[in-house]
Amino acid sequence: MKPILCFLLLAAAHPAFAQKWGTRTGQIDFFSKTPMEDIEARNKAVSAVVDPATGGVAVSMNIRDFKFDRALMQEHFNENYLESDKYPKAEFRGTLEDSKAIDWTKDGTYTTRVSGTMTIHGVTKNVATPMQILIKGGKAGVTGTFPIRMVDYKVDIPKLLTAKIAEQVAVTVLIGLQPL
Repeated sequence: MKPILCFLLLAAAHPAFAQKWGTRTGQIDFFSKTPMEDIEARNKAVSAVVDPATGGVAVSMNIRDFKFDRALMQEHFNENYLESDKYPKAEFRGTLEDSKAIDWTKDGTYTTRVSGTMTIHGVTKNVATPMQILIKGGKAGVTGTFPIRMVDYKVDIPKLLTAKIAEQVAVTVLIGLQPL
């Protein structure tokens, strides 16, 4: 009986048995600031999974889940700019660069860097950005803000509208995770 107990204890401590963290209700906001008009939208249906054993991160969202204050902005965003019928999802696949420094079992705040590939509007680009992870009471929150240049993802903004739509938007990540 003792060899079986030792095996179970070793197996439970092995990283392959580490628990993944995730959500389907994460939030991603974007903000476009210009002298003529500010545009902001929020997506509260973001799916995310983090694997502490490998540092792997996966984030996915439907473009149509972004909500705007004005229906016409939302329509233009989906039909003219992000073409959400043709490119319905945005995704990120990457890793936490220093995942071993994060103790997912202990309350604390960790500053980390996430790097990988982001796909928006059918274009995949390498990205790296700092993020903060707050672990408290058995849950985790991931926060960070980073810029995205629209031209990098082949999102065309007509010259006539460049005074109203910024070439670079700020993307804010607010994702609460819990063990899966």
